[in-house]
Amino acid sequence: MKSSLAAALALCIGAASAQSLEKQVLQRGATETPIEVARPAGAGPFPALLYIHAKRGFEDVDRAHMAALARDGFLVLAPDWLSGNLIERWPDRHYPETEAEVETGLSALLARDDVCRGPVGVVAKSRGPYFAIRLAAKRPRDIAAIVAYYGHFQNPNAPEPQQLFSVAPEVQTITAPVLMMIGDADYELRRFVNGRAFYALWERGVPVELQMYPLARRAFDFRPDATPEEKIAARHAAVRARDWLRRHMKLDDSGRCLQAK
Repeated sequence: MKSSLAAALALCIGAASAQSLEKQVLQRGATETPIEVARPAGAGPFPALLYIHAKRGFEDVDRAHMAALARDGFLVLAPDWLSGNLIERWPDRHYPETEAEVETGLSALLARDDVCRGPVGVVAKSRGPYFAIRLAAKRPRDIAAIVAYYGHFQNPNAPEPQQLFSVAPEVQTITAPVLMMIGDADYELRRFVNGRAFYALWERGVPVELQMYPLARRAFDFRPDATPEEKIAARHAAVRARDWLRRHMKLDDSGRCLQAK
């Protein structure tokens, strides 16, 4: 009973440390991009994160992840890149026009008064890291670090030989530090491309680490049927992501920006 009460109290304290998600709509020409923002409690400015969801769509598991990042002190903004273009969940290809919705989110994040000066971090899931490397190549001064969960590092529309044997050209140009996290039971092709991207970045001197989780499948961090090993992997990944972002966003030991906006 005592342990249950302690767990419940810890959950309440954690939930109270971050405000609920704010919902907004960004206008870009005739396109409306829904965004959600998780803001830490207390006074800013806060280190800023762009959160890029997977092709399954923006879901409650993403909101939960954003809330956890906010409890770690980050202000997190997530654009819904599918809804903005009226694209159904689980698209069978990459739609280049969706990249504008993610970039609109980045610009809105940088313009906020409650975030710190300087480039932002990116946390991205599955298809999300492809958007991240595209942005990092296009706007290198605005991206401080990338955390990729089982990410795409090749154009999803590329022909099969490129999917098997190469990486996206952006991998050869970006300078943002990249933390890759993937399970060793993920799909073989995704593991191959992550491995090739790791070597390509390392050879160019870009800070990069590849965390391979034993006995972990795709979406190990939120699977409803998660194994005990996958639950541990999810907790480990959250700590690795936080530490990676704090290091490469040049935050202090408490996770605050060294330079206020």
